This record gives sequence, C-alpha cells and structure tokens, in this order.
Amino acid sequence: MQSASATNLHSTTNLPVTRKLRRGTPAPGFALPDAAGRRISLADYRGKNAIVYFYPRAATPGCTTEACDFRDSLTALQGTGFEVLGISPDSPEALAAFADEHALTFPLLADEDHAVALAYGAWGEKLVDGEVREGTVRSTVVVGPDGNVVLAQYQVSPQGHVRALREALGI
Repeated sequence: MQSASATNLHSTTNLPVTRKLRRGTPAPGFALPDAAGRRISLADYRGKNAIVYFYPRAATPGCTTEACDFRDSLTALQGTGFEVLGISPDSPEALAAFADEHALTFPLLADEDHAVALAYGAWGEKLVDGEVREGTVRSTVVVGPDGNVVLAQYQVSPQGHVRALREALGI
C-alpha cells in the first residue's frame, strides 16, 4: 500500500511528507473495510473508471455536502462509466451511520491508519480554523481502467466539487 516513493519522513520534524500523484502514474493499490466491514480493493475496479475521493471526517458539514453531491450525481457518473469510492480515517461504524443518515449508496472506506491517504498524497498539513493541523487533505484521484491516474486534484472545495470534476473529465 505505502511505498518509499509515495511517502518520506520530513528530516527535522518526523512528520510524513506526501507526494502528489500525477497523471499516467500507477495508482497505489489498497484494500480497506467498507461501512459493513467488507474488504474493498482498488483491484475490484480494474477495467473501470474509479473516482477515489478523500475526505477528513464523516458527518461534518463539508464532508456531508461533498458526499451528498456525489450521491446526487451517482447515476450520471455511473452512466458515463465512473464508479465512486469515498475514503476517510473514520471507523466502519462511523461510516455506516454516515451512509445511513444520508442514504449514501456508494462505498465508504475506512482508512483508520491513513496509510492509503498518505500513499495518494491526501494526508498532510492543512489550515483548519486558522491553525495548521495534520490530517486528510480533501482530494480526488480518478483512476482509469488500466489502474493509472487519469486526474489528481488536491485541496478541493466540497461545494461544487462534483460539477467541477465532471467538467475536468469532460462528462
């Protein structure tokens, strides 16, 4: 899941420093539990387009906005050949409650040790309420049928993200 090329330790602080993924590079593989505890892997989506989006925490305002936007756009996305996977550091139980409360029908995956977020460049320092904190950086990576990155977006806004993503993908 995590490779030396995706993550290094910062020499003075020992904080992980992630590298952003680039178009055409292989997407790091993963297998994570979903809200029901089933293991879902990127390999399950081989031969399909997968939108893998990272969000900081289930049931928070921005994450709810983004998840509901994906939910409301899911039929259109799937109709153009794209599947959606949401990944956060939440537990499967928290994801199950989030999915139930908002009728989310796409897989939500638990990356509790944030190893997958690190491998995808979606973990690091961010500004929250005027303070620099370490955590999930709201990001989206589109993986093509061949397992390579088609598009990688970091520091995305939850508001209008799916519309902007669809425009970037030409769908």
